[in-house]
Amino acid sequence: MTKGDVVDSVAQKTGMTKKDSGEAVEAVLYVITEALKSGDSVVFTGFGKFTSNRRAERQGVNPRTGERVTIKAANVPKFSAGSQLKAAVN
Repeated sequence: MTKGDVVDSVAQKTGMTKKDSGEAVEAVLYVITEALKSGDSVVFTGFGKFTSNRRAERQGVNPRTGERVTIKAANVPKFSAGSQLKAAVN
């Protein structure tokens, strides 16, 4: 399912126009992104939790040359599914 499919589904489910539902989906994604950038977490009770984790600097290997390389530290997004989402998928 693509973002366009999600926009279509939201429009169909809510009765909003595709333009309005597209803006709503974009707004939700923006809010989640900004919260993670600032170090906050976003929790949808029963659905899941978006967090940002710090990945430490580590050593890797270039597969072409076998040379050791340093992979920089980074913040990475993480999603943990909630109990209701897990139950619905199963």
